[in-house]
Amino acid sequence: MTESTEIREATLAEIALVFLKLGTIAFGGPPAHLAMMEEEFVRRRRWITEADFLDRLATANLIPGPNSTEVAIFVGHLKRGWRGLLVAGCCFIIPAASIVLAIAWAYVRFGSLPQVEGILAAIKPAVVAIVIQALLKLGRTGVKTIPLALIAVLAASLSLMRMGPVLVLAVAGFASASVWAAKTRRGRARGLGTGIGIPPAMAGLHKSFGITKASSALTAVAVAALAFPVSLTRLFLSFLKIGAVMFGSGYVLLAFLQTEFVERLHWLTEKQLLDSVAVGQFTPGPLSATATFIGYIVAGWKGAVVATVGIFLPGFVLVALSGPLLPRLRRSAVLAATLDGVVAGSLALMAVVAWQLGQASIVDWKTALIFGVSLVALLRFRVNSAWLIAAAAVVGWGMR
Repeated sequence: MTESTEIREATLAEIALVFLKLGTIAFGGPPAHLAMMEEEFVRRRRWITEADFLDRLATANLIPGPNSTEVAIFVGHLKRGWRGLLVAGCCFIIPAASIVLAIAWAYVRFGSLPQVEGILAAIKPAVVAIVIQALLKLGRTGVKTIPLALIAVLAASLSLMRMGPVLVLAVAGFASASVWAAKTRRGRARGLGTGIGIPPAMAGLHKSFGITKASSALTAVAVAALAFPVSLTRLFLSFLKIGAVMFGSGYVLLAFLQTEFVERLHWLTEKQLLDSVAVGQFTPGPLSATATFIGYIVAGWKGAVVATVGIFLPGFVLVALSGPLLPRLRRSAVLAATLDGVVAGSLALMAVVAWQLGQASIVDWKTALIFGVSLVALLRFRVNSAWLIAAAAVVGWGMR
């Protein structure tokens, strides 16, 4: 008996409830978030095909901002238009921001963070297993030919050699487009060519430049923050600038925060900055909710709201602009080939993150056992990743 592959509709209420749940339980950073979203939306609810999910993941990697949050916004936009975009994004962000706000209040009041080392030590190996499960499933769709597999290996190698993620994806996309062009030329030489379709491709590229222009405009507006004194306006514009230009992992976010709030504005100490990033690591939802913590330290609850809106706003704008372009990109053969390469590169970046996280988190027999049990539970028994994270947290509570 085969499973139905029919794509199901979703109401705004369903979108809100699912993303509120994910925003509350999605520990482990973007790779874990994406793995949970794939399980929730592709496999369980069938709201989106694997191919569409991978296209949106690839696009999220190409635009600034938190990748997993942008994929959430993409899914909401696909299902219910601009209303779904707002509901999905806000419901994914609000639980994490609320938890971080409560921790920030306690931090300001008591001057320290809760002791969560044991919980983190147990959750991280489970997260590695979740990411591996997602890679195995997504890889069947995203790396479906030998050239794409070779491009994924190339992208992983470049990432391990410390090349920036945007440049890695650009190389992967160019390599895939070059393979397509070579096949087309060979087909033409045999009298079987079909034409490259340059005008649609150039039109798609021209329209896609709107994303870059929008990002540049947001950055230009944010740079005007230099003229403002320390205020809620300056806080908002600082985080707007970061959200509009930030690519890559949480470590990239740390570099932006260090430059802006420690070195330039002197609003935070080094210890406060490290504590804020630690909060983002051990709370669920997007790591960029770190902005909520910093905003509260700097300017109370108003600062928390302003900082949160500032860092996530560019993602909403860029997804709204880029979402309608995806079907057009797929209709152009050369741009579709480029996007296939970016998809393969995105999966390679996820694999590299999983490898690095595994090296850092699987450090003794206890964490190795948690990883092994988690992987078996996911692959053999198809345990829901949310329950797996909860079980790992309980185990971690007793480890210290």
